[in-house]
Amino acid sequence: MDNDETLSFKVERESNDKIKDIMKEVYASLKEKGYNPINQIVGYILSGDPTYITSHNGARRLIRQIERDELLENMVKEYLNLNE
Repeated sequence: MDNDETLSFKVERESNDKIKDIMKEVYASLKEKGYNPINQIVGYILSGDPTYITSHNGARRLIRQIERDELLENMVKEYLNLNE
């Protein structure tokens, strides 16, 4: 196949609302356990190591429902006010 066209591929993603709800629950669980939620979430995003997230209230299980690249994409869109 000798074709110069670029194909577009789109993966079905979690809704922004679902991601936001999950992140709020994870944040609350980390705070409740006495951690700095922002530092812990950043550590998880950078390393991919789920042990940065407490298992309290199922937070670790919840955050693993979101792909890290998807989470970053949503965070950048939110930061730039680009959410559709």
